Amino acid sequence: MRGELTAKGRATRRRIVEGAAAVLRERGVATTTLDDIMARTATSKSQLFHYFPAGKDELLVEVARFEADQVLEDQQPQLGRLDSWEAWQEWRDVVIERYETQGDQCPLGSLFLQIGRSTPGTRSIVVELLRQWQESLAVGIRSLQASGRLPADLDAETRAAALLTAIQGGVTILLSTGRSTHLRAALDQGIADLRHAGTAAR
Repeated sequence: MRGELTAKGRATRRRIVEGAAAVLRERGVATTTLDDIMARTATSKSQLFHYFPAGKDELLVEVARFEADQVLEDQQPQLGRLDSWEAWQEWRDVVIERYETQGDQCPLGSLFLQIGRSTPGTRSIVVELLRQWQESLAVGIRSLQASGRLPADLDAETRAAALLTAIQGGVTILLSTGRSTHLRAALDQGIADLRHAGTAAR
């Protein structure tokens, strides 16, 4: 159906997805109803089912896709150009600023703790998000290897996976406590470990 939508239809569909994402961040999957989403987006029941014939499950998949895209977009362009230590520091600052500002409304928290657990369709989106995010970090590490800043035998995938895990843990603690101390520590230690590996090799 998506290919048949007019520009106005696509805009309406996106408005419903964005509104649903906001409601789900605030209320969670378990307590959010279609009535809540219709009220937030000023959408009628017939209009909602026109764009999402399968109902809430279909809408959840689209919200998960929207939130996953948002997680990666929030880190750009820094995430896509991790080719120097200065660039890594800039990316680190962007990540911390984003999650401190977004707080409970961050798309990562909504996706991991709420929407991503709801259906197999949303889980696959979380898996793909993690794959893309880890690969972006690994590309950055390999870029440092290519320029001689890191040893060629460093396992880029393992380092990227560890850094991504540390970020997720830091964000989870931030969402629970309102404090970014652990997220800052995770990023700073992860980058410091990379730099140490480069210094040790030289």
